Amino acid sequence: MKHEHLLEQMKSRMPEKRFVHTKGVAVTAIQLAKKYGEDVEKAEIAAILHDSVKYADTEWLRSIILSEKMNPLLLKFNQELWHAPVGSYVAKTEFQITDQDILHAIEFHTTGRAGMSKLEKIIYVSDMIEPGRKFSGVDLLREKAKVDLEDAMTSCIKHSVSFLIEKKQPVFPDSFHCYNDMIQQRGTVNE
Repeated sequence: MKHEHLLEQMKSRMPEKRFVHTKGVAVTAIQLAKKYGEDVEKAEIAAILHDSVKYADTEWLRSIILSEKMNPLLLKFNQELWHAPVGSYVAKTEFQITDQDILHAIEFHTTGRAGMSKLEKIIYVSDMIEPGRKFSGVDLLREKAKVDLEDAMTSCIKHSVSFLIEKKQPVFPDSFHCYNDMIQQRGTVNE
């Protein structure tokens, strides 16, 4: 990897298990970027930084959401979502990342959104299918990612939304918009 210095900085910000996950996401994102013609360096940076503030203090995350005028709806949903938009902010302010595609890939890696770029999809999918993930259906998602990024993304967002519904958890609107957008792009509505 070209960005070992960023990876080293993540090591002190998270437990070992999450650090291993982060490395797995980076390796997966690099593979998918190569396969689908995306900028490998951008994929690596976004993957390494995607969980940079996952273990930050909740009140600090809340304060950044408020002070930076991020989507206030975030505060009404599970705190697990907060690290993504705040992580994008930290990537910009602390790590001097200015590339909007990288920042969006970090910001929307938990929820997805309508109109995702190829890089955003690569990070979303990589986060879900990296080698350390173990859940029912992950092997099928990995196989789809090897063949068709759009199909893999559609299946990943469907899995995420279905999981939340099954657990009787609220689903952030961006996730529904992402799912609808993916389905409509693929022309499978009403089929």
